[in-house]
Amino acid sequence: MTASAEARDTALLAAQAAADKLATDVSIVDVSDRLAITDAFVLASAPNERQVQSIVDAVEERLREHGIKPVRREGVAESRWVLLDFIDVVVHVQHAEERAYYALERLWKDCPTIPFTDRAAHGRTGTGIPSADDGTGAAQPVPTSADGVSSDAETTGR
Repeated sequence: MTASAEARDTALLAAQAAADKLATDVSIVDVSDRLAITDAFVLASAPNERQVQSIVDAVEERLREHGIKPVRREGVAESRWVLLDFIDVVVHVQHAEERAYYALERLWKDCPTIPFTDRAAHGRTGTGIPSADDGTGAAQPVPTSADGVSSDAETTGR
């Protein structure tokens, strides 16, 4: 038994929302063969509590836009390991230290993963040059002024 199509879609939406907020090590584990209570885990990390909370907020917002609300939220007060339970999908957003210590991937290493590719990653190539998506899927440089400030705020969302 593999994760349902609905669970896969929900997990992919959550993973992309996390990646859009610069979550690191985003992965999806299909736990449907091992657990009866959920189909997939979305795992994401952040280097600090503020970013953990930002990722959590973005995941909740993105899924609410699709009519999906969490039935349970755990760990929000500390923002070190936040768990969002969407029934078929459980999202774990962890501080990088907790991610390394608890190593959920190691615990669930016998489970298959659901492929996830960050659609926006091509815009974050690490070159320091802002880019915009022209709709073709290829990153395009954003025109900047001599001081490096984007001249097209609408394109970059700044």
